[in-house]
Amino acid sequence: MTDVATDTAGVIALLERGRTLATPGLRSAVARLAPPMDAVAAYHFGWTDAQGRPTVGDGGKAVRPALALLSAEAAGAEPTTGVPGAVAVELVHNFSLLHDDLMDGDEQRRHRDTVWKVHGPAQAILVGDALFALAGEVLLELGTAEAARAARRLTLASRKLIDGQAQDISYEHREKVTVAECLEMEGNKTGALLACASSVGAVLGGADDATADALEAYGYHLGLAFQAVDDLLGIWGDPEATGKRTWSDLRQRKKSLPVVAALAGGGPAARRLADLLAADATKSQREFEDFSEEEFATRAALIEEAGGREWTSQEARRRHATALEALEGVAMPGDVRDRFAALADFVVVREG
Repeated sequence: MTDVATDTAGVIALLERGRTLATPGLRSAVARLAPPMDAVAAYHFGWTDAQGRPTVGDGGKAVRPALALLSAEAAGAEPTTGVPGAVAVELVHNFSLLHDDLMDGDEQRRHRDTVWKVHGPAQAILVGDALFALAGEVLLELGTAEAARAARRLTLASRKLIDGQAQDISYEHREKVTVAECLEMEGNKTGALLACASSVGAVLGGADDATADALEAYGYHLGLAFQAVDDLLGIWGDPEATGKRTWSDLRQRKKSLPVVAALAGGGPAARRLADLLAADATKSQREFEDFSEEEFATRAALIEEAGGREWTSQEARRRHATALEALEGVAMPGDVRDRFAALADFVVVREG
């Protein structure tokens, strides 16, 4: 994806604006939680270390808050109009991260131990549930018709996100998953919440449903581009950039896009890969974790040889283009449109 040009400085400023404006609302929401959930959530967000001491942590890329504020501007409102939406979407996103890390057995996120590893599985579940509840609370306490519309869209997106996670888990235990099934799963798991982030500020700013739907379409396809890149990084990403182990998705037996596309491609490499994955499916996770680096490297090489890596890279480009096309029907200031485009470019060229 390196052939896509990006306004790096402009995007960094946009992300920083989203993080700066959303963080006070996130901290205020987390402060409502009963101990020790408030402290556990603070650790997850990177505000404290494992001992509860304040720290300057990596709170993530803040793409969703940036989109929520930008969507408010697309509707002609001030960016601050989108702040409650940015906070609510970020709470749902982090609910999903807490639960996903536990379900996937991931021990590292953002270059440090995950919540379940530090505070235990029970706290990861409870704090995730609490963040999910807070998201609805943050929107509905505004008490406006626009907030109710936004809450309905967030609720639907949250249900789709959970559908996608359930599909993702079920696919790990299936020998065959189609490309269409994989795209449906990723559209639910990643696309739905980014779609909501891309429209929630506009809804809070009074945009009509046609405008909100077009912005959602942008976010949905951007989400699929985002996930395609994530799938590439999940196999070939640099651990220093991703904060995860080498061959991370292969270790978890994920039926991600490169794997599914490779298997669908046919040919000797695809058949060899299918044989290896079928044999892998008979092994326990403990046996699987004992694989050598060379064995994971062999699977990655077969995926690439069968065309899975290139197909996924092309899919990211296709979804990037479709996301931008969705904006064509929305009347908005030119500088706002340019920033939507710059964010889309950023998503498909990132390394972590």
